[in-house]
Amino acid sequence: MLIDTHCHLNDEKAFPDPAAELAACAEAGVEKVLVVGTEPEDWNRAIALADRFEPVYAIVGWHPNYTANYDPSTLPALEQLLGHPKVVALGEIGLDYHWDYAPHEIQFQALRDQLALGKRLGKPIVFHAREAYSDLLDVLEEDASYRYLFHCFAGTKEEAARAVALGGYFGVDGPITYKKADELREVMRSIPPDRIVVETDAPYMSPVPFRGKPNRSAYVAYVNQGLADALGISADECAALTTSNTRRFFNLT
Repeated sequence: MLIDTHCHLNDEKAFPDPAAELAACAEAGVEKVLVVGTEPEDWNRAIALADRFEPVYAIVGWHPNYTANYDPSTLPALEQLLGHPKVVALGEIGLDYHWDYAPHEIQFQALRDQLALGKRLGKPIVFHAREAYSDLLDVLEEDASYRYLFHCFAGTKEEAARAVALGGYFGVDGPITYKKADELREVMRSIPPDRIVVETDAPYMSPVPFRGKPNRSAYVAYVNQGLADALGISADECAALTTSNTRRFFNLT
């Protein structure tokens, strides 16, 4: 059985029928789906799905690309939601230098405020980083007492080594299946296997053979196969490995 550790099933435009998506997951051997809320309205949609469907769990936090609207007064509400029994992590938080949606100083404020909240609550933290790994790792190396997962890791081997030293886990997505992703596959081989989980980021980053089409959580099996090929193990071994890693990181039963 597989677990999709990161998707956006709460995107109502992309997934107007979440029940049908979860039925497809069950047919594909995907037993759980972790849905990420990226800003206050999105948090509530993610948790509503977790309340409605047994296989769904939620992750909530201020995504860096939405922090142009960041308001520290939302933190008490976020803290309350993080106490929900099916909210398994704070995220996806971090830094994004690819897009110019939010000033860097606001992204840093939101990052530091949420790190403090995560530390106080003892919640696992899921990071988004795009063209910003060095600066994010600089912040994290100030205090290595958190539990970290780097969603859709796309850094270098050197940046991966820094994250490993912090005890970080790594999310692998559709790009592991891309023909020209040899560098990513090499990075994944440099990471301890007990630190890797699989995810889709659906509806984004579809794996081969669905590139150019909307992604679905059921396609996490293709990500698992791509990772298995990169690591030189069977798909069943990879599924057992990544599912065990996911349960451990998110405290799932």
